[in-house]
Amino acid sequence: MKEIAIYVEGGGNTAQQKSDLRLGFNGLFSELKKKAEKNKYRWKLILCGGRQQAYQDFNNALTNEPQAINILLVDSEDPISLFDKNNDDAKARVKHLKQRDNWSFSEIKPERVHLMVQCMEAWIISDAEALATFYGQGFLENCLPKRNDLEEELKSDIEKKLMQATRSTQKGEYAKIKHASKLLKIVSPTKIEKRCPRFKEFVRWLDETIDHKNT
Repeated sequence: MKEIAIYVEGGGNTAQQKSDLRLGFNGLFSELKKKAEKNKYRWKLILCGGRQQAYQDFNNALTNEPQAINILLVDSEDPISLFDKNNDDAKARVKHLKQRDNWSFSEIKPERVHLMVQCMEAWIISDAEALATFYGQGFLENCLPKRNDLEEELKSDIEKKLMQATRSTQKGEYAKIKHASKLLKIVSPTKIEKRCPRFKEFVRWLDETIDHKNT
């Protein structure tokens, strides 16, 4: 059976934490997962912990499972050039990681490297309505970033504003280990696409890959 394997930064240090976040990502990508399985792909989403471990696991998969469609998904951490649909963004993503993390991609197809820009929380805050439903009374939507393109928002500002928005709720201040897996299941992919261009590009590319339009 053909296989799609996505190696993702995040998940904490324990097997349970990784399992919880895997469920969250699978919830976010549920339609793509269903489509992949319908098209006879085995869908595998691997939470690797730290970003360096994600890169190493991805590289190991290229050697050990070369027939699979192996994909790397990590935070950009720092600002990156704005997404330009008329240019080859895959090369921009790879260049960013080469410069920032000193990673080598000489044997890797650039289109299989994708970024959560500038961090996964940019996806979460794209859907303020879902956050309001989850956190309930005391949630301060006005504290969230207002800009249309959330990929321009600094990682430090995203984290600070998300904590400010949730601090007075019954669930308490946003904590990745406690809340991210639950939030990923309920945020709208359509809303993320509107405010995070590289999320939209990742979904588009993966959808076409499942349809065999990409190799």
